[in-house]
Parts: sequence; structure tokens; C-alpha cells
Amino acid sequence: MPEILEILMLICFGFSWPLNVIKSYKARTAKGKSLPFLLLIISGYIAGIASKFVNPAFDFAAKWYVLFFYFLNLIMVSLDVVMYIRNRRLDKLAAKTEG
Repeated sequence: MPEILEILMLICFGFSWPLNVIKSYKARTAKGKSLPFLLLIISGYIAGIASKFVNPAFDFAAKWYVLFFYFLNLIMVSLDVVMYIRNRRLDKLAAKTEG
């Protein structure tokens, strides 16, 4: 049961991150985004992944799907960091052309 609840949490976050990445792509601005926040989320996912590998009770062969969702979410948040960097660059270009 704990694994099911954990997967449910990861799926809920998993649906949110692609939408956030798309929104960042369309917005073409980094305004309203926080790089430290995104890096904190990435750190949390890395800690969650690490907890599975250091837990001797974790049976990788039987419960690999939990790690799959952790890695999927980690990739999505990482893509949002890439969008942040891109949008930050676009913000600087826009400021340069205005000024």
C-alpha cells in the first residue's frame, strides 16, 4: 500500500510537470520562475531515488516502476530548468533590444 500511495503522489506531480514545461516554453520569459525552487525539487527527486537504492528492503526487480516515475519526474523538472535558462536568455535579449 505505501508504494501505491507513493506512485499516486508521483503521478500527480508527473502530470503537473509536463504542463509546466509547456507553459514555460510558450511564455518565452523566466519572469515568475524560480531556479532555486526547481533545483530544490530536483534535489528532492534525487534524494527519493537514492533512498530506494540504499533501502535494503527495496526489491528492485519487483518494484522498479516506483523508480521509473521518480526518473520521469526528474527529467520533466530538468526540462523546466532548460526552459528557464532559455527564457532567461530571451529576457536578456528583449531587454537589450528595448534599451
